Amino acid sequence: MEQLKQRYSYAVILLKELVKTDFKLRYQGSVLGYLWSLLRPLALFLILYIVFAKFLKIGEAIPDYPVYLLLGIVLWSYFTEVTSSSVGSIVGRGDLLRKLNFPKYVIVLSGSFSALINLGINTLVIGFFMVISKVEVSPLAILVPLLLIELFVLALALAFFLSALYVRFRDIAHIWEVVIQGAFYATPILYPLSLVPPKAAKILMLNPMAQIIQDMRYLVVTQQTTTIDDLYGTHFIRVMPVGIIIIILVLSTSFFRRRSKYFAEEL
Repeated sequence: MEQLKQRYSYAVILLKELVKTDFKLRYQGSVLGYLWSLLRPLALFLILYIVFAKFLKIGEAIPDYPVYLLLGIVLWSYFTEVTSSSVGSIVGRGDLLRKLNFPKYVIVLSGSFSALINLGINTLVIGFFMVISKVEVSPLAILVPLLLIELFVLALALAFFLSALYVRFRDIAHIWEVVIQGAFYATPILYPLSLVPPKAAKILMLNPMAQIIQDMRYLVVTQQTTTIDDLYGTHFIRVMPVGIIIIILVLSTSFFRRRSKYFAEEL
């Protein structure tokens, strides 16, 4: 027990230092610095809101559409940040891996927690918009932490897989850029599910990110949001996206553990 305690206490200390370093270096040298954590999702929100709400009139039927849209963008930005930054995370720490022997998973975890800090900052912005828009928060909002855990686990699971795969196949960075871009439009972030044919909507909602975003909107913004329960008419369907996340987590961590033995040699 004492050996386990010492081993994981070392990993926790290293994790803290890597998270601090990642967050400090992220905007080092920029004029606005940490403000970019807020400005990036807000700039994307403003552009998409003007195009889809003002010109295309897509959000007219959705109560509090600006908050509805901003929440989806912030959650997706977190998912994108974790997965995209993880691709080259192991390779980027190559010098450190060759010199020191430490748990390799700490490198991937540090990127996830660094992105989590940004998510926390952006959550304050969402809260500000909710106050301005006078959004009524449902008592069900106490379930939000469960969805955040689900989001964290999904992003982290994919991060383990992508980071380990990139050590061997450098084309993964370019492939993931295309995948993440396509997934953005395949997830109901900009548009309501009412615009999607019912059969296609059922398939889209099996995507864990779609389920998380829609459930979060249901809890925080408006209960008129279509959830996976509404589409399938049963609460048991929730087992499907959660099961997909568990499968991805088991397979990706197993793959990362096997590949981590050869990281130092392949870098």
